[in-house]
Amino acid sequence: MKNKQPVWASFLGISLLAVACNKDDGDMNMPSSPTITIENVLDSRPLVESGTFKNTGSSPVIMPGESISIRFSAGKGQAVSFATMYGWSNDLFFAPDNPGIKVYKDDGTPVEGDVSAQIKLWDNGTRINQAPGASVMHPGTAETTAKNITEVNGTDGQGNTYAPAPSLMKASLHYNGNSIFTLTITNTSGGTSNPTPFSPGVWAVSYAAGGNLLSPNPLYESGKPSANGLTNIAEMGDNSVLGNYIQGQTGIFTPLSPILVVVYNGIDNPIYQTGEKDRGQGLKKLAQTGDAGELAAYLKTVKGVKNVYVLPAPNTTVLLPKSGTQSGGKVSQQLSITSGDRIAIATMYGLSNDWFFASKGNGTDASQTGDISGSVGLFDDGTAVDQFPGAGISQANFGGTPQPENKNIMEVPNPNTFTTLPAIPNIIKVTLQ
Repeated sequence: MKNKQPVWASFLGISLLAVACNKDDGDMNMPSSPTITIENVLDSRPLVESGTFKNTGSSPVIMPGESISIRFSAGKGQAVSFATMYGWSNDLFFAPDNPGIKVYKDDGTPVEGDVSAQIKLWDNGTRINQAPGASVMHPGTAETTAKNITEVNGTDGQGNTYAPAPSLMKASLHYNGNSIFTLTITNTSGGTSNPTPFSPGVWAVSYAAGGNLLSPNPLYESGKPSANGLTNIAEMGDNSVLGNYIQGQTGIFTPLSPILVVVYNGIDNPIYQTGEKDRGQGLKKLAQTGDAGELAAYLKTVKGVKNVYVLPAPNTTVLLPKSGTQSGGKVSQQLSITSGDRIAIATMYGLSNDWFFASKGNGTDASQTGDISGSVGLFDDGTAVDQFPGAGISQANFGGTPQPENKNIMEVPNPNTFTTLPAIPNIIKVTLQ
């Protein structure tokens, strides 16, 4: 199979910095020179999915012989992490080593079956450990000075012994198709030297961008103090505090590909029409990989198109979202317009299969000034099967090969099958000045 470059390589490898096509339309009106500015104003989050889990029976506690399941989406390089209390302890918890259980092999094959070997037992470092068992007193004696999180590998700091974590907990993966997995956690501690219930817990999947996870330590970090509510799980089996924290870390992250800007007159929006299929003029490549070069080259040949620009962000090429104190990517272009001109833009929703932002309807009157973000919509090109945005193995960001489909271009609903997006003006801001 032919290797596919990830969308970041595709974006960063684009050498087309600005393509301008000027045509003499015979218009004798005096031109004006407004500047169009496009910004990625998304207040991004590092986790693509997260949640809490508990036993669905009469008790939320997962007793020996019982199990729970977690359903999630992921792409190549992503991992699922979780944390749950070793119930009959003072402050021990089960979790896979960071960044979590990777769900694809290096060749992109989904991992299925028993992954228990990746589960470890950890000491939260906030309570002095008693001998594990039903007689453990909670909360127990606090450490004089809280210690860092450490692995319990056979014995804890007080000399208490423990069976290997994979003998107490079984974790298995099942691939449901289309980048969707089910992780099943089973309490297998009954009959061992360390029977114990498991508490309600939390789980998380981090975004990956440029081959790196945005949150490689989503729930805890070995060698660091417990934080963000993990202590509540480790000491009391209370998953609410850490659950609320990771919920606040979960949401949308996406770059925008180099922005295609078209100035035209006397014709309809030349980029696309909703209700039609992709025209085969280059929009598919923009929507699937972020490369606007083919579409820009075609638009230069269209009668009524006056100027075409492809605007990459300085240094990064793609327009990255806001992250912490770092502002989002921004590009600007001075235009030359005359009476009757219209403007349309298009850019890929970078972490998708074939979604793109574009001017709705017949674009925008070029004589407008101010914030015109309300004229932009999010559309599905209909050329690739959709997966959870930012967690799909066939998405270009993961070097994937799209699963083809043949549907009409339609606006992406919100909420949609996968998630709820912020309002469009809270993702992409477009101004004319």
